[in-house]
Amino acid sequence: MPYPTDRERDRPWVMRTYAGHSSAAKSNELYRRNLAKGQTGLSVAFDLPTQTGYDPDHELARGEVGKVGVPVSHVGDMRALFDGIPLGGANTSMTINATAMWLFALYVTVAQEQAEAEGADWHEVVARLTGTTQNDIIKEYLSRGTYVFPPGPSLRLITDMVAFAVANVPRWNPINICSYHLQEVGATPVQEVAYSMCTAIAVLDAVRDSGQIPAESFGEVVGRISFFVNAGVRFVEEMCKMRAFTELWDEICRDRYGITDPKQRRFRYGVQVNSLGLTEAQPENNVQRIVLEMLAVSLSRKARARAIQLPAWNEALGLPRPWDQQWALRMQQVLAYETDLLEYDDIFDGSPVIKSKVDEILTGARAEIDRVQAMGGAVAAVESGYMKTRMVASLAERRRRIEAGAEVIVGVNRFDTTEPSPLQAEGAKAIETVDPVAELAAVEAITAWRAGRDDAAAGESLDALRAAAKTDVNLMRATMTCARAGVTTGEWAAALREVFGEYRAPTGVSGASAAGEAGTELAKVREWVASTGTELGERLRMLVGKPGLDGHSNGAEQIAVRARDTGFEVVYQGIRLTAEQIVAAAVQEGVHVVGLSILSGSHLAAVPAVVDGLRAAGAGDIPVVVGGIIPPEDAKTLAARGVARVFTPKDYELTQIMAEIVQVIRVARGLSV
Repeated sequence: MPYPTDRERDRPWVMRTYAGHSSAAKSNELYRRNLAKGQTGLSVAFDLPTQTGYDPDHELARGEVGKVGVPVSHVGDMRALFDGIPLGGANTSMTINATAMWLFALYVTVAQEQAEAEGADWHEVVARLTGTTQNDIIKEYLSRGTYVFPPGPSLRLITDMVAFAVANVPRWNPINICSYHLQEVGATPVQEVAYSMCTAIAVLDAVRDSGQIPAESFGEVVGRISFFVNAGVRFVEEMCKMRAFTELWDEICRDRYGITDPKQRRFRYGVQVNSLGLTEAQPENNVQRIVLEMLAVSLSRKARARAIQLPAWNEALGLPRPWDQQWALRMQQVLAYETDLLEYDDIFDGSPVIKSKVDEILTGARAEIDRVQAMGGAVAAVESGYMKTRMVASLAERRRRIEAGAEVIVGVNRFDTTEPSPLQAEGAKAIETVDPVAELAAVEAITAWRAGRDDAAAGESLDALRAAAKTDVNLMRATMTCARAGVTTGEWAAALREVFGEYRAPTGVSGASAAGEAGTELAKVREWVASTGTELGERLRMLVGKPGLDGHSNGAEQIAVRARDTGFEVVYQGIRLTAEQIVAAAVQEGVHVVGLSILSGSHLAAVPAVVDGLRAAGAGDIPVVVGGIIPPEDAKTLAARGVARVFTPKDYELTQIMAEIVQVIRVARGLSV
C-alpha cells in the first residue's frame, strides 16, 4: 500500500484476515468469500507440516494436517488455493518461514501458469506480484518454533530469496521482520524493537556480504524489507513503540547502510494485534481488546500500519468461523470508513508525553541492540540462548504480576462474575472444527500426486538442489525447477536437511526464573513437593513435553520454570517430539508425571499416543496431564482416554496448577491427599 503523497485524507490500509484450514479447496472458498466482503488482501495460514517441511503422510504430521492452516504439499495444491484469484492483481501475505523459499517458488510458478493460460507475458505478471513472505527465521528460534535448519543455512535461504525477489519480483516483500511473536512470548516493547532490528541488521548484512546485489542497488533491498508487528492492549505505549520503530529504522538505514532516499528508509509494516491477551474466560471481552489494540497501529499517521489483520473474538477457544472473521473485518472497515481518523495529520506531533515515552523506548532499544551486536549479532545471540532466556524471563515476570493481581485481566483475575454468553449458548457451535477426514484425504491426495508425476524429473531436480546447496549458488532457481517438476514440500525440505542438517534451539528455561514470586501459596506448594518427595524417597521429577509440530512453546516453558521453582526436577527437551521420544524420556528419567502442552488442535491424536505408549512400555502408572486450547468436549474425551488433568488458558495461576499436579502424583502413587 503506497504512502499518501498529499495532505488529503489518508488511504485505508490493506485489510486482511488470517485464514486457511482443512484443504486448499476449502481455503480457496473462504478466501473468495472474504474478498467479496471487502477484504483487500489475503493472509495465508499454512498448517504446521507445511511450515516445518513435512508431507501429510509423515509420522510427525499425524493429527496436524489442516489444523492451524492450509496444507500445501506441491504446486497442485497452490493452484487449487488460488483458483479463480488472479495473482497479478492480488496482495498476498504468507506466514511461512523455514520453507518460505519453497512456498514462494510455488506461488511464482502458479502466477506464471495463470499468465500463460491467459496468453499474457508471465514476466510482466510476476513483476506485478504484490505481497510478502514472513521469512523471519530468527524469531522462529525464539518463539514459534517452526524452524528446520541451523541458523547459518537458514540465513542463506533468506539471502538467496531476497536477492532473487529484488531482481525478479520487485514489488514483493521477500521478508517480514516479525516482532509479532516476540511479544507473544514475553518481549517488552524495548526487546521487541531491539531484537527485530537486530534481525533486520543480520539479514541486510548477509545480503550485502553475499555479493549478489551491486552496491548501487542495495537501496532497493532496503526498500523491500518489511516488518510484521504486534500491538497489545496498552495502546498508548504500543503507539509510542511504533513511533520508536519508525525513527530507529530510519536511523539504521541512513547511518549503517548509507541509504539516502527517504522512501527506501520508510518503516513499512503490517500488523496483527495481540493474540496472547485474548482470554478464554469471558471471551466477549476480546472484542474491545482487539479494537483498542487496532488503535495503537492506526492513530499515529506517521507510524500507521499499511496492512492490518485482526484475530477473531474466539481464537482463545479454537478456530474462528467465517462469521467471526467477518466481524473482525468489519471492525477495520468501521474505523477506516465511518470515523474521521484518516482525515488528519499526525495528532501526536508536539506532545511532550508521547515524545518522552518514545525516547525511553529508543534509549532502551539502542542499548540492547549494542549488547546483541557486541555478542556477534542476532545469530550469535540465538545460538547462545541470550535472547530466548531474556524473553522467557520477561514472560515469567508478567505471569507473576497477573497472578499477584498487579496486572489486571478483566474477567480473569478481576471482575470474573459473569452472565451466560449468548455467543457460546448451547448449540451455538462457537468455533470451527476441522473434519478429521481432511487429514486422510490429504494423505490419499499426496500419494496420488506422486503416482501421477514424472518421478525421473522430480528426482533429477532434487539431485540438482542438493548439489547447488553444497555450493554458494543462489538456490531459488533450483527450487523453482523442483516446483515445476512436482516435488513435494517434504521432499524439498528433506533434500536440504541432508545437506544442512537440522537444529534444536536453546529453550531459555535454565536461565529463567520467577524469583520475584513470594507469598504463602508458593511456599505451600514447595513444601508439598518436598514432603511428597520425602514420602516417595526421591525428588519429584516432571517431564514437560511438546508432542507433534506445535512450536508455540511459551506455555511449556512457563510451566517448566514454575515447576522448577516449586522444587520439581524438570526434564524439558524442547519442541517437536514424537510420542515415542516422550515415552522413552519419561521411562529413562523415571519421572513421576508427564505434562504435555499442545496449542495446535492436535491433542486428540497426540495425547492418546503418549498415554498408550506409556502403557505399552510398562509405565502406565505415570500420570499424564495436558495443557492447551482444548474445548470442553475434547477434555472429556481425553479424560476418558486416561488423562489425569486438562488445563486450558482460563487456568492462569501456575502455582495452583503445580498444586494440582502434586495431587495427581500423590493419587497415582497411593498417597493421601
